[in-house]
Amino acid sequence: MADDRNKALRRPGNAIARPRRWLLSTLGVAAVLAPSLRATARTPMPQVVEEIAQPDSASDTAFIRRAFEMRRIATDHGDQAYGAVVVRGGKIIGQSWSRVILDQDPTGHAEISAIRDASRRLGDRSLSGAVLYSSSRPCPMCEAAAYWAGIDEMIHGDTATRAGSPRLCR
Repeated sequence: MADDRNKALRRPGNAIARPRRWLLSTLGVAAVLAPSLRATARTPMPQVVEEIAQPDSASDTAFIRRAFEMRRIATDHGDQAYGAVVVRGGKIIGQSWSRVILDQDPTGHAEISAIRDASRRLGDRSLSGAVLYSSSRPCPMCEAAAYWAGIDEMIHGDTATRAGSPRLCR
C-alpha cells in the first residue's frame, strides 16, 4: 500500500509531486549555500572608525555648534540641512549629517545616522546616559529612535533648547 502511494507521488502531473520536487531542489541549494553563509555570519566585517575631533570645551554651545557643522556638511553635499551629534560623558561618541538624499534612504535623518554612528563606534545599541544634540527639533521618527537607543535627553536648535527625554508619542 505504501508502494502505491509512493508511485502516485512520483507521477509527473501529480499536484503533490511538484511541491515536493521544489522543496527538494530548494533544500539542495540551501545545503550547498549553508556552509558559506555560516562562515560569513561568523566573520564580522572590519570596521574603519575614524577619530572624532572633540571640541575645546564640553558645553551645550560647543556641541550645538558641532551639530551645525554637520548641517553645513549636509548642505555642501547637496542633502537636507540637518546635523546631529550624540554626546556621553562630555565627549562626542557619534555624529552625522542628513543622508536622506545622498543614500536615497528616507530614514537617513541626521539624528538617526548619528545614533547609528555612536552605536557602531561603541559596539553597543544602548546609548544610555547620552544626550542627542541636533540642529533642529527631532521629528517623531528620530525621537522614537532616540527613545529605543536609551538616550537620556535631547537638545536642539541654535539656542540649545532642551526638549527633555525622548518619548515614543508626542
